[in-house]
This record gives sequence, C-alpha cells and structure tokens, in this order.
Amino acid sequence: MSPEASSKTAPTPTLPDRGGRSGTAASVLPGIGLCAAITAVAMAAQAVEERLAGHPYIEALVLAILIGIAVRTAWTPPAQFRTGIAFSAKQLLEVAVVLLGASLSLGAILASGPALLAGIVGTVVLGIAASVAICRALGLPARMAILVACGNAICGNSAIAAVAPVIGAEAKDIAAAIAFTAVLGVLMVLGLPLFVPLAGMTDNQYGVLAGLTVYAVPQVLAATVPVSLLSTQVGTLVKLVRVLMLGPVVVVFSLIAPRLPQAAGAPPAPSRPGFTKLVPWFILGFLALATLRSLGLVPDPAVKPLTQLAGVLTVLSMAALGLGVDVRVLARVGGRVTLAVTASLAVLIALSLTLIRALGIG
Repeated sequence: MSPEASSKTAPTPTLPDRGGRSGTAASVLPGIGLCAAITAVAMAAQAVEERLAGHPYIEALVLAILIGIAVRTAWTPPAQFRTGIAFSAKQLLEVAVVLLGASLSLGAILASGPALLAGIVGTVVLGIAASVAICRALGLPARMAILVACGNAICGNSAIAAVAPVIGAEAKDIAAAIAFTAVLGVLMVLGLPLFVPLAGMTDNQYGVLAGLTVYAVPQVLAATVPVSLLSTQVGTLVKLVRVLMLGPVVVVFSLIAPRLPQAAGAPPAPSRPGFTKLVPWFILGFLALATLRSLGLVPDPAVKPLTQLAGVLTVLSMAALGLGVDVRVLARVGGRVTLAVTASLAVLIALSLTLIRALGIG
C-alpha cells in the first residue's frame, strides 16, 4: 500500500497552516500540557541515566519522541489536544532554534579555517544530493526524500521540521522522517564512539566526524563527551556550522517547492514565495542572536539559561512530533524509509571520513 493510501486509515495531528495560525491561547493549553508532561518524563529519565552512568546514552530529546510515539500508539489524542500539539511541534521549535543562536560564536567558526568550513558546506550539499537520489531511487515521494535528506545532512528533527512547511510536506511524511531519524540518532550516539578504537581515530578526527554526522547538537554532546573534551569542542563547532546551513537550504528548497510534484490532497506550494517563506523568521532570529553573541552584546551569564530554555523547548516540540506518529502507518512505509535513511547516513559517514582524510586532519 502506498504512503498516500495508508495515511487515510490513520490520521495524524496536522501542523499549523503556513500563516502560523494555531488557535487561541486557551485552545493550545491542553496540547501543550500533554507535551509538557511527556517532556518531564523524558527529562527525568535522562537525569536518572546521568546519575547512574555519568552521561545520557539516550537523551531526553530522543526519549520524548519515542514516548510520544508510544502514547500516540496506545491513545489517539482528542480534538481539543491537537491545536496545542501542532503549536508545540512548530512554533515552539522555531523559538528554540532562535535561542540556540546565543550559543554560537561566528568568530569561532571563522577561526576554524576556510578549508574546514568549505569542507563542511560541501559535505552537507553532497549529502543532501546523494540522499535525495537514494530516496527517489527507492520510490519515496519527492517531499519525503527532501525531508530525509535534510534530516540526515543538517540537524535531524529540527531540519525536517523547518523544511517541511516550506515544501508543503504532508504530516505523515514529516512523522515518518522524524521517527526513523530519531531511531538512527540513538544508534549513532551509541555506536559512533566505536570508530575511535576500530578506525584508530584521534580525538580531533572523531570530533569532526561526530560534528558532521550526528543529527542534533545535544546528540553530538552525548556522542563526544565519553571520548574527550577536545572531541566535544571540535564536534560542537563543526555541528554548529552544519546548523547554519539550514537557512540557505530552506531558501533553496522554497524556490524548488513550486516545481515539486503535488501529492493527492496536498496544498499547492506557492509559486512566488515571499521573503518570510524564503528566509523564515526563526532563521533570521537565530543569525541575529548569533551576531549579538559574537559582538559581545549577549552577556556570558545569559548564554547558559538561554541554551537550557532552547533545550527544554526542543524536547517539548519533539514530544509533540512524536504524538503525531502512528506506528501503524510507519509499519506500512517503514521498509523503504528505513533503507533510505540508513543508506543516506552511510553515505554521509563516507563523505565525512573522506573529508577528514583529504584535509589531513590529525
């Protein structure tokens, strides 16, 4: 059965419309409350992991989406929850992206050298192109292919959620891409450190590899902290450069969107997207806050609480996205999506290792 046909049997909560209208404050509270409850459970579970093991093997961001999926599987949220769930999945995630700008120093990125910067950009571009080609070869719809490609090459769930409204992706495709990206994200965090002993990588090399391949910034920390402080610093820097690629990628796909084939029942993409579609407000906010941070206008004491708030909002939005996943739908489309995401990730790892060798990173 095709993904389009399967979606008719298991409706999922829809994201807010492109104008951002998501109902009154009262209408969003039940859904936000449900997402907050899942967030609390996920963060408590991460705290237990940190107490027992010293660091989280499965971070709250991933736990939230998995718990959300479990709740959605056992219970379909009634209509009064859906507006708040959709608000949490979109608007709150956009606020989180803006706040992450406070943790980024543009000066630190420029100081890393033009060769590495160019290599990161090239890896992202090639990773997206290869992933789209793989997904299309496996018969996935064009918009689904773009979601998987951006999730793999840039920043996982955040990239998927940012690109989805620009290309007019359907809720079922967003849910499937995020669900499988979340699963592989966990496997990456757990398995990537094995490259250090198996491939004889230095801490610096491993930091670059983690920054280029792990999906989310928190997951980069989870994958590098067990190795060394140097790996964590390098991995975080490389990862933040990848995150910066989200803005240009959103612009490119907003221009491509009108030429994509239309799925049945999907709203047509705008033929002439306005400025706010080409450059979403949260990307501008992210870059503005990063610039203020680089100029020293965001004081150091403010950075940690802003980053922590961004982390909580991201976990909350992942809970919302998990609540939009119906595993019965995933079971029908899972084989092709799993193969596409796995193959795309393998290509990204190969590109990253090639870059490390080509630049002579020691």
